[in-house]
Amino acid sequence: MGTVISMPTKTTDPSAPSHVLDDPARASLLGAHARFAESVGSVLRYQPDVSIFVALPPDPGEQDWRDAAKLLGPDGVLPTGGTEPTPPPGWEQVLRIPGVQMVAENVAAAPDPEAVRLGAADVDDMLELVAHANPGPFRHRTVELGTYLGIRREGRLIAMAGERLHPPGWTEISAVCTHADFRGQGLATRLVHAVAHGIVERGQTPFLHTGAANVTAIRLYEALGFRLRREVVFAAWQVPVQYSE
Repeated sequence: MGTVISMPTKTTDPSAPSHVLDDPARASLLGAHARFAESVGSVLRYQPDVSIFVALPPDPGEQDWRDAAKLLGPDGVLPTGGTEPTPPPGWEQVLRIPGVQMVAENVAAAPDPEAVRLGAADVDDMLELVAHANPGPFRHRTVELGTYLGIRREGRLIAMAGERLHPPGWTEISAVCTHADFRGQGLATRLVHAVAHGIVERGQTPFLHTGAANVTAIRLYEALGFRLRREVVFAAWQVPVQYSE
């Protein structure tokens, strides 16, 4: 029988100031994922082969944007998530995707007998599945961010899910995807339950992100026991030419 996850009473207020889920990438880079962090000034990012995430400080000023440009380089792109920042003149927005952040409320977490732990030896297969299913950004070393589980049939990786951001007390479930030839079999549900089981066993609470337009995914996660915490915007900004001059 699966473990039912209930939201911790001290971290359920979506309006609480400086909640770690308001900027989970920064909270992760300052904590559990500090070993993957690169920085200039107060701007942090993951090593590029690990993840795309960059974390500006709260209410970034002109110098923070200059530090971000230095960290990313003249051809760099600054991804942001959560509340859209207001950059100085010259920063061109090249991506804007409305999204949602959802937190586990009553998720029946349980291990799955068919799920196997994925590691460095599985990266090529994981990247192939990601290219097919497009669950979101995934790099060669993303697998190092946490536990990734997969289901194989006749040696072929057909579904996977894993852990990405790790702000204190929480773990993000990410890269949930199934090959088109095997959809409709409940594999994503099983893997979300299995990944959630590992998270709750550590005394943490699962959360996740998805696109606001992905109604199918949102309905699935709601059925699994996740609830909407807040709306977010996934955006990206091109480093201005003047910073490279």
